[in-house]
Formats: sequence, C-alpha cells, structure tokens
Amino acid sequence: MASLLRIAAFIDALNERIGRACYWLVLIAVLVSSGNAISRYAVGVSSNAFLEIQWYLFAAIFLLAAGYTHKHNGHVRVDIFYGRLTPRTQALIDIAGGLLFLLPMSATILWLSWPVFLASFHVNEGSPDPGGLLRWPIKLLIPIGFALLSLQAIAEIIKRAALLSGNADGEDS
Repeated sequence: MASLLRIAAFIDALNERIGRACYWLVLIAVLVSSGNAISRYAVGVSSNAFLEIQWYLFAAIFLLAAGYTHKHNGHVRVDIFYGRLTPRTQALIDIAGGLLFLLPMSATILWLSWPVFLASFHVNEGSPDPGGLLRWPIKLLIPIGFALLSLQAIAEIIKRAALLSGNADGEDS
C-alpha cells in the first residue's frame, strides 16, 4: 500500500501544480477579455483571434483543472445523504463511483478525443473565421485534461482504499 500511496502523492502533486498554474490562465483570460472589450468599444477595433483566445483559455482552465478540482473535492455533487454517512461508507461510495463511473467516462473521452486531435493536427486545422487561431492545440487539451482527471481518480481510489485498510495516510484526501 505504501508504494500505491506514493503514486497517489505524485499524482496529487502533479494536479496541484497544474491547477495552481490555471490560476494564471484565469488572470490572462480576464486581461485578454478586458483588453478586447476596451479596444472594441474605445477604438472600434476587434479581432477574432482575441475572441478565440478567450474561448481557448476558458476551455484550458476547465480541462486542465478538472483533476485539481477532483483532488480538492470541488466538483458538484448532491450530498443530501453522503454528508451524513461515516467516512468508511463515504470511501466505499467514492471507490465505487470512481471505478464504475468516473474512470470509464474519462477513459472513453480520452480514447475518443485522441484521434480527433490527431486528425486536426495532421491537417493543421485552423479557425474558419478570418484572423482566427489554430484549432488543434485546443483539441489536444481534451485528452490531456481527461488523462489528468483519470489519474486523479486513480489517486483518490488509492487513498480511499488506504483509508478502508486502516492506513492513516489514506485519510488525506
């Protein structure tokens, strides 16, 4: 169990770093959005590239920070009953949910999005809008984001299993 917990700690650290880097993407998105609005209304100049980079940053934030959010238990859940359960029962539910729902869904999206990215990359797909950006970089973030979420799901399953086995290190989730 100790080696699995080391793997979980490595995944936690990876998603923590990426999640904290996404804080900067939020700032950049705000600055780009503000700059675009100011230039459009004050000077009458706008660019499709500025609009698209806003969408790309928004997508990057959500895709890359999904694992970080899962690590911090920040995803929306209806816990009318869950919050009243014992930590052991919560751990069992988390393991079942991770194995039966989260991992299969994440793996499926990762698997299906990779060929989409490759096709886009091979043709150097760009925006159909004048002055738009390349599309393949943002399509690459889909499999990366779901890979990070899958890894974090594995880390959470390991930590919950450690909790169930009586390992105090598994409680840090």
